Amino acid sequence: MRQQGRRGEQGDGAKGGFIIRARYRCPFGLSISGTARIGWRNTGGIMANTSGRITLWNVEVFVATAEEASISAAAKRLETSPATVSQQITSLEGAIGTSLLNRSARPVTLTPAGEMFLRRANTILNEAEQAKAELAMSNLSRLMRLRLGMIEDFGADVTPRFLGDMSEELKTCQFLLDSGPSHRLFDQLDQRALDVIVGSEIGSVADWMEVHPVMCEPFVAAVPKGILKPDGDVGRQLRRLPFVQYTKREYMGRLIAGHLASQNISLTGRFELDSYHAIMAMVAQGAGWSIMTPLGWLTAARFRDQVDLVALPFAPLSRTISLTARRGVLGDMPRDMAARLRPTIQKLVVSPTLQRVPWLVDQMKVING
Repeated sequence: MRQQGRRGEQGDGAKGGFIIRARYRCPFGLSISGTARIGWRNTGGIMANTSGRITLWNVEVFVATAEEASISAAAKRLETSPATVSQQITSLEGAIGTSLLNRSARPVTLTPAGEMFLRRANTILNEAEQAKAELAMSNLSRLMRLRLGMIEDFGADVTPRFLGDMSEELKTCQFLLDSGPSHRLFDQLDQRALDVIVGSEIGSVADWMEVHPVMCEPFVAAVPKGILKPDGDVGRQLRRLPFVQYTKREYMGRLIAGHLASQNISLTGRFELDSYHAIMAMVAQGAGWSIMTPLGWLTAARFRDQVDLVALPFAPLSRTISLTARRGVLGDMPRDMAARLRPTIQKLVVSPTLQRVPWLVDQMKVING
């Protein structure tokens, strides 16, 4: 680091100080340079520090606030206080020497300088993550922490087996697991709150994503056991039964509702539920029928024997489950994790399902990379 300084000129309310010009090259090849006044100003009783130092925490807070367009939302995302967020932004703006956010606006907006810095800020965070990952990848046994998000459908069988297998290789690693619906896992990955997720693909692949498909499965009709006449019109029989809807508050429920709308199919029912177990329980007791995936049927083991699966009597619908990470951050690790996960899915999910529902053989399968 090179720097030079001179005594600062006194201005309105100034009490003196130094002008510092400095250039710093980070260990991972990033150069930060600037000019700042070291000292103090009269700011209505508040002593403002203008040290010119930029930290990764400054940058992370700025990016979160810019993306959330709210200081309180950024604080919630980063698990800190709004006061800390405001303090870090003030520190960053002081170091850079210009305003980055219009904090008085609702929602919070970027200034022109903030728009410019946001592009660099994302690069800084990505470089820092990659540097950290490269150090860990040079010897996987040194990886200290892995934040993993797993689709809740895998919670009973696949997730614990997968974590056990990973722990055998990463003996000193702390595994932080978050299970939930796919859309929430993708949000957390986007916000850098998770390193790797396994979930259902929910739309187009962003440029920053590295995606490794591991499994595909169709949506099927789940009906009370024995209620359908084998030689009858399945669609007509289903329309006579109440429909138990997966909640449209979740992505999968909206996907199903959108597919039905695209077929001009209107189904009536009184129940909109948010879990496979609740839906399977209602179907098992004869309250109606539902649309779900074979994995959802398999997960609710208690009710499987009272529920039949049949193909949808209209245009098919399917989903792909993938392992996703931020591109270029974890090296070959996401690819290797997907390779380790596939045989576990085959053994614990696909094979048991096909044994009981053999007509799914060409539709539910592991996707080999």
